[in-house]
Amino acid sequence: MKNKLFFTLFLTSFLIFNACAKQQKQSEKQNQQKEKNVNQSSEKKVELNPEIEKLNRVLIQLSDECKNAIPNGNPQEFLQDLHAVLQSEKDFSSDDLSPFYLIDKKHTVSSDYIPKNLIPLKKNELFDINKNNLSLRPEAYEALKKLAEAALKDGIKLTVSSTYRSYEYQKNLFDYWVSVDGLEEAERESARPGTSQHQLGLALDFAPVDDAFDETPAGKWVYENASKYGWSLSFPQGYEHVTGYRWECWHFRYIGKTAVDFQKKWFSNIQQFMIEFLDLWKSE
Repeated sequence: MKNKLFFTLFLTSFLIFNACAKQQKQSEKQNQQKEKNVNQSSEKKVELNPEIEKLNRVLIQLSDECKNAIPNGNPQEFLQDLHAVLQSEKDFSSDDLSPFYLIDKKHTVSSDYIPKNLIPLKKNELFDINKNNLSLRPEAYEALKKLAEAALKDGIKLTVSSTYRSYEYQKNLFDYWVSVDGLEEAERESARPGTSQHQLGLALDFAPVDDAFDETPAGKWVYENASKYGWSLSFPQGYEHVTGYRWECWHFRYIGKTAVDFQKKWFSNIQQFMIEFLDLWKSE
């Protein structure tokens, strides 16, 4: 059951528990000065849990649709799960962008940003590649190998079609699709340079890069199993107004299993909602 305003639940619950302690009744026969001293010592103002206050400030800033996507639940449990996600950042390179970096049509990276220690994808026995210039950040590369190995055990061999893209590459790609489909349609399917998840080195496209991937054995297997290995579908069906892009059944971003579980549990499995929340939390 969805809670329309998740943050009001937090406020209601914790204002009760953190209210000022009641003033104890004093005996009429007590000395007036003693009564005053007792009252002063008993009137201890208990402040709100600062993390609950912060959580409410963040939640208030989210869109109504995002708030409505958050299920009713225990705020302490939410915070516990949140801290596990933030802790999982330590599994990624500390000298590179966060795996939860918010990048979309409004949030960008610079034209000269290149992920550190990119690993080239070469022909191998675990998965196929259909281009020779593919590469990923080390964390995503290792996660891809684990995903592909699991797929092979189920008789599925995955094909990777696109991974890291430089700013310049994305610029040329976007300009190409504008020339083919026009600006309006290109905006739905291709990112402007500096706004693509691919530039982070943590996203990839499986082949075929087409709606047909949805019905392939590989596509069905990936939807069922990708989250177990930390991969999240970036642009789900029916959320173009949220993500800025039409459904891309082939496009996955590596954020780690802890974050994927958090996304599924608290954000209706919508990556954009979770990443926006984390960005606001960190900026508070």
